[in-house]
Amino acid sequence: MNLFKTPFLALVANSFKVIALILLLSSCGVNKGLKDRPDISKYDVTLPQRTKISDTSYSIGANYLNKNKQGLWEMHVKGNPMELGLNQGALSQELFNQQEAVFLKKIDELVPSKGYQNILRKFLAWFNRKVYLHIDEQYKTEIYGISQYASPNYDYLAEEYPRVLYFHGAHDIGHALQDLALVGCSSFASWGENTKDGKLLIGRNFDFYAGDDFAKNKIISFVEPEDGHKFMSVTWGGMIGVVSGMNDQGLTVTINAGKSQFPLVAKTPVSLVTREILQYASTIDEAIAIAKKREVFVSESIFIGSAKDKKAAVIEVSPKKFGVYEVPNTSNQLICSNHFQSSAYADDEKNQKHIIESHSQYRYERMEELLEETEKVTPEKVVDILRNREGLDEDTIGYGNEKALNQMLAHHGIVFQPEDLLVWVSSSPYQMGEFVAYDLNEVFSDGNEGNTSVAKTVLNIAKDPFLQTEAFKDYEQYRSIRDEIQKAISKETHLEQQLLSEFTALNPDFWEGHYLVGKYNLDKGYNTLALRAFEEASTKEITTVPAREIVEKYIKKLSRRLGK
Repeated sequence: MNLFKTPFLALVANSFKVIALILLLSSCGVNKGLKDRPDISKYDVTLPQRTKISDTSYSIGANYLNKNKQGLWEMHVKGNPMELGLNQGALSQELFNQQEAVFLKKIDELVPSKGYQNILRKFLAWFNRKVYLHIDEQYKTEIYGISQYASPNYDYLAEEYPRVLYFHGAHDIGHALQDLALVGCSSFASWGENTKDGKLLIGRNFDFYAGDDFAKNKIISFVEPEDGHKFMSVTWGGMIGVVSGMNDQGLTVTINAGKSQFPLVAKTPVSLVTREILQYASTIDEAIAIAKKREVFVSESIFIGSAKDKKAAVIEVSPKKFGVYEVPNTSNQLICSNHFQSSAYADDEKNQKHIIESHSQYRYERMEELLEETEKVTPEKVVDILRNREGLDEDTIGYGNEKALNQMLAHHGIVFQPEDLLVWVSSSPYQMGEFVAYDLNEVFSDGNEGNTSVAKTVLNIAKDPFLQTEAFKDYEQYRSIRDEIQKAISKETHLEQQLLSEFTALNPDFWEGHYLVGKYNLDKGYNTLALRAFEEASTKEITTVPAREIVEKYIKKLSRRLGK
């Protein structure tokens, strides 16, 4: 999901109606939210002293942070909520500050005006005015600990603690803001007769995209809380929520966004619901009970795998509905993309429209197709499916197409084998680098020193051979030129037609490239060239129904203009 394809921040910067509304509402009920702080009276808030072992290795007592040779950071922390927060903040301060800088640089680019940044600050305070009422005190405490290491450079948005609190809803807000450009995650599970050893296997791609720099410093976090289960998750600096993770009971959680309306107030970020599930649940029923307690502000599928239940299920949450989807015992296979499947949403018009108009159903059917072709699923075959770049029936749909399982933008791919407490996490780029294996039995053993990688490298899965091809190099160049063309369109600058031709030749089967060339030429008044490009785009596998309608609209408009 490309957070920065959303027009929302531009809307904030340009719509006087939105500005007026924010100014009107910003003073209503926000002070309590801005001033709220967790009760930390029972905790030692002394900042821990970090020992630097090398530029890529740090420790605080039994807590540590190391970078492995695949470029993944491995962090192990333990203690009460304040200790967890302070230790995470101290160990990963540079990563945290880099992550925040990358994220907020995008906001600065979209809202460069200091005046509009002030309006945005007021909006964020108003939107998050009640979030403190929906987050458990222990997680507020942990976030408070981390916030002691936040940069003061961004206080124009909010002070350190509320700002870090807001960041935990970025995934939710990103999905809610861009219904028309939703790039979705894909998850599946197989067990019983469908896997080689009969054990549960789960694979997922997390397609949250906030720029290449945002995905550079992935952290594999191993957490031993004072209360609850030990767990691992794939995260980034400053983030205590869970988007992909497994606990020492063999319970796994991943999240897939659903179709959401834009909410008027933030409640519980989904990543903190899944954090609570991972920390306190050991079965699907326990996970359901926790999810039912929390009020969310967007629609989300929470994909649960359970070693104890030896199967998977999907918890479907939204502000107004709650459903659980499980397959019959004879199926031994569960698939999840970005639409709901439980009976609670059977008559939901927004969900049904999303199935028809988006690429969610297409990816769902592609997972079905690939799993049907796979006789016995293994971790290696799960990775092959997550990396698949083709469309239905092996159709060539262009690199980067959101209808592919491998959309060439994933923050990470991950594989779980819950009954053995094994997990594989992808390294960059996307989910195509080496999948690094971890055995939670070993990671959480008392003998772990933490001064070297805790990966079980003998089980690693090799990087995708596609990375060595000319096609991959062409795709990376395509992405670079795409950014140049998008800037030229927005800033109305000039580009040579030779560059546009080279651009589409780098990724000829992807509709997006032809569309962008058409849009550039249309804006310049080169109607014949624009029509030719839009017609070429129309012959490709276009991502969504609304996108196809836009292309067809331009073709009709230009055909009339040119008398065709």
